[in-house]
Amino acid sequence: MAKGKDVRVTIILECTSCVRNDIKKESAGIYRYITQKNRHNTPSRLELRKLCPYCYKHTIHGEIKK
Repeated sequence: MAKGKDVRVTIILECTSCVRNDIKKESAGIYRYITQKNRHNTPSRLELRKLCPYCYKHTIHGEIKK
């Protein structure tokens, strides 16, 4: 049987303020976390403060599209 939309979905959280010395000198959103959210409780995009090892501080990580 085919399932409907799952209530719990896997999402990707990406750092919104990552800046690292690379080819372009700036590269937004380098570090990512994978987590789950309940679609009924949080229908909007999720934003959490998480540790970014590239920035060496707690920054806002926002939900991105897969």
